[in-house]
Amino acid sequence: MELITKAPKGTRDLLPGESEKWTAVENVMADEARLNGFAEIRTPVFEHTELFLRSVGETTDVVEKQMYTFEDKGGRSVTLRPEGTAGVVRAMLEGGLFNGGYPQKYYYKTTCYRYEKPQAGRMRELHQFGVEMFGAAEPAADAQVIAMAVSIFERLGLWGDVSLAVNSIGCPTCRAEYHKALKAYFSARKDELCETCRERLDRNPMRILDCKSPVCGEIAKGAPKITDYLCADCAAHFEKVKSLLTAAGIPFAVDPGLVRGLDYYTRTVFEFPSAKFGYALGGGGRYDGLVEEIGGKPTPALGFGLGFDRIMLAMLEKEDAFPEEGRAEVYLAPLGEAAAEKAFLLVNALHRAGVAADTDLCARGLKAQMKYADKIGAQYTVVLGENELETGKAQLKEMKTGKTKPISLGEDFIDAYLTAVTSAEDIGF
Repeated sequence: MELITKAPKGTRDLLPGESEKWTAVENVMADEARLNGFAEIRTPVFEHTELFLRSVGETTDVVEKQMYTFEDKGGRSVTLRPEGTAGVVRAMLEGGLFNGGYPQKYYYKTTCYRYEKPQAGRMRELHQFGVEMFGAAEPAADAQVIAMAVSIFERLGLWGDVSLAVNSIGCPTCRAEYHKALKAYFSARKDELCETCRERLDRNPMRILDCKSPVCGEIAKGAPKITDYLCADCAAHFEKVKSLLTAAGIPFAVDPGLVRGLDYYTRTVFEFPSAKFGYALGGGGRYDGLVEEIGGKPTPALGFGLGFDRIMLAMLEKEDAFPEEGRAEVYLAPLGEAAAEKAFLLVNALHRAGVAADTDLCARGLKAQMKYADKIGAQYTVVLGENELETGKAQLKEMKTGKTKPISLGEDFIDAYLTAVTSAEDIGF
């Protein structure tokens, strides 16, 4: 038998055994967001293309090379979401959420799509956890958002393998002078730049700093630093962010070459690089002009995105990062049709009581059922045969030790089961 097709290049399936691990990481991230007062938001997987052209920036790699853009049947240009922030801003404005007072705080778990060469930790369908905050201009907001991400890495056991790099790319006033300095510097070596960067030289020279070409990267090492061109307000903002991080005991390094890959960023930018894993596991920053660019009133804003794919690769390198968890706490093994009906009713009662339980649905023999119970990680088993049905009692067996205890199959079955598994002394395990 041959499959008619396979998963598209750059995508992958999350199969049972792996998907549970992803859920465990998602839950840590969502819990940290809730601790900080962020509410969940969900946006469409595709948007009108104009949204990303206006927000992400026409000179970025995302827009120039990576977006999945197509015309729908109505002739409208739509684009699969390449990043999460723009859609959240659009949703906030369209939904009138800004009327609820500031700051507005949102988090999301989402998939994004970028057409690029697939490699470890970089897929065409990528998974992301992000947070966005609107209406907070103070440096403390920057520090809080960064501290949230640091706490997530700590809770996942990755902090230490992951570090924090910060920078300020100033405001439009700062960057006007900085662009002049960059243009002068790169113009002197224009012939050495890649074709894409030569085109960027006049439109947006800062994008050259983010080029992945080794040649452009080497040239960029000698470029002027944005921190030397910050206006007084931006410099003061950055100093306060750094002092708050220091006061919170969060170590960081200032990276003057850090500019992020999207045009909407202003002032504080940050990333979480890892020398051990060879790539950054997330990043973010301020985007104080984005809300206005999309059609709202001038509104300070900031956020971050963490890459699930890369974080999971890092997690899987750590021993015992994910303890084995069974898919059922107890397995009821029926022998015969009458026992199967009884097992069905007991399993449904267990489910209503919040107990993960399973039973045979394939008419297998006892040996095959016990093998299956072990495979799904059941902690306890109960065999139901003619004798058990007649007496109304069975043996609850702990799989790990093989020890057993009688348990009622009557109306008090749930109470008897819960008492047995929560009292090691009573059950004798």
